[in-house]
Amino acid sequence: MIDFKHMTKWDMGKCFDYAILPKDTTEEVIRRECKVAIKYNCKAFCFSSSYWTKVVAEELQGTDLLVGAGIGFPFGQQSSAVKCFEAEEAVRQGATVLDNCMNVGALKDKKYKEVLQEFKDYKKAAGPAMTKMIIEAEMLTDEEIATACKLIAEAEIDWAKSSSGQFNGMSLEQVLVMVDTLKDAKTKVKVSGVKFPRPQNAYVFLLAGAELIGTRAAPQIIDSLDTMRRIGMIPEYEEK
Repeated sequence: MIDFKHMTKWDMGKCFDYAILPKDTTEEVIRRECKVAIKYNCKAFCFSSSYWTKVVAEELQGTDLLVGAGIGFPFGQQSSAVKCFEAEEAVRQGATVLDNCMNVGALKDKKYKEVLQEFKDYKKAAGPAMTKMIIEAEMLTDEEIATACKLIAEAEIDWAKSSSGQFNGMSLEQVLVMVDTLKDAKTKVKVSGVKFPRPQNAYVFLLAGAELIGTRAAPQIIDSLDTMRRIGMIPEYEEK
């Protein structure tokens, strides 16, 4: 659980992955937004595929920000072999964290062995990179969310991620299912696809036990920390 009492805005940056995902994104936009991610001390700069890896790695050189490539984005219905190739390629090019999309249909078909094997294959292909698995929680029942999280933990993937952010987004109750399922596991919870009003919703998800938020609105949300403190949602800052 995040100790908000000792978090400055700079500290809060590490609770956010800054994600730039639109299909019409240009190199100029990627380079400009990397500078924003650095300014806000984000945990990672995330993009939709391995295509931008070298550019982002260049822009983030000399910082502690992670280079975050999407894998199987956003539908997750590529074969495991294709996803593994994509993961390996991204890591070779400089990616240090990977956000992979689960095959939602396979999970709904209860092909749990197949899904677990794909998770394990991905974890191996990622090598030294931090790993995340996107479950698209808004498309799942609570039972399916819990099952997906258990399989992610069994595969020793670092993060269970709620959504790609490309669809409807998930509810607080769905995030709590993820948090409760993983409370005794090493796997942590990341929430993406935060809907309006984004600042309030993002902080609620963090208060609920998520430890990372992925969003293009990261700067706006971080800047709203003082407002969240003013209304009592977040406790006042205390020096350690």
